[in-house]
Amino acid sequence: MECQGHSHDHDHEDDQGVSLYDYIDTPHAWCLNEETTNSGQKILKEYEYRFTETPSLRSQEVDDDDEDPELLLHVPFTETVSLKFITIRGISSAEDGTAGPKTVKLFVDRDDIDFETANELTPAMKLDLVPPEHEEETANGTIDYPVRPAGRFQNISSITLYFPDNFGVDETIQTEITFVGFKGKATNFRRKAVQCVYESRGMLKDHKVPDGELGSKTRNLF
Repeated sequence: MECQGHSHDHDHEDDQGVSLYDYIDTPHAWCLNEETTNSGQKILKEYEYRFTETPSLRSQEVDDDDEDPELLLHVPFTETVSLKFITIRGISSAEDGTAGPKTVKLFVDRDDIDFETANELTPAMKLDLVPPEHEEETANGTIDYPVRPAGRFQNISSITLYFPDNFGVDETIQTEITFVGFKGKATNFRRKAVQCVYESRGMLKDHKVPDGELGSKTRNLF
């Protein structure tokens, strides 16, 4: 009997582990510098749709020398998880003036990351990504990047991904990402409360919080 109205992404298990798609709190995920509102949420697709190029996440167009094609994606989970692998697919064609991300910095259990802090803080891990066209040469068409050291990614409530650059020929090329996925194990514990204080002043682009408010405030997420 076919099961309707329920995701079967938890059945997607391979040598790298189980997809954590069912544990992503997608409605509360947010992204800075996205060209289209909520497009960051839309690339958190089920594992079986990892090859689809739409919908995608694009950085805003670069208008002057003070801007970069960077993206910052914050992904909370509905319960704490132990993360083992992360999968990232970028656009493989630059015909529309876009390119896949080149590097990513990972921050764990931080809800206060913006572009300034992402550049200043030491990440839990930094990954040099494979060019999108080379992913097609792998066995399953994607690369599952292991996260190390493993202890930093155990029993986490959220992860923030900072993409500072891409494989474009110059810094005016927009970054475009088509899929972000995670593999690991859920712990069956409720997400930890995270307290964060936002700066009272700053650039709007760098402080685009989910509720659209700026200013110094404390927020508890559960």
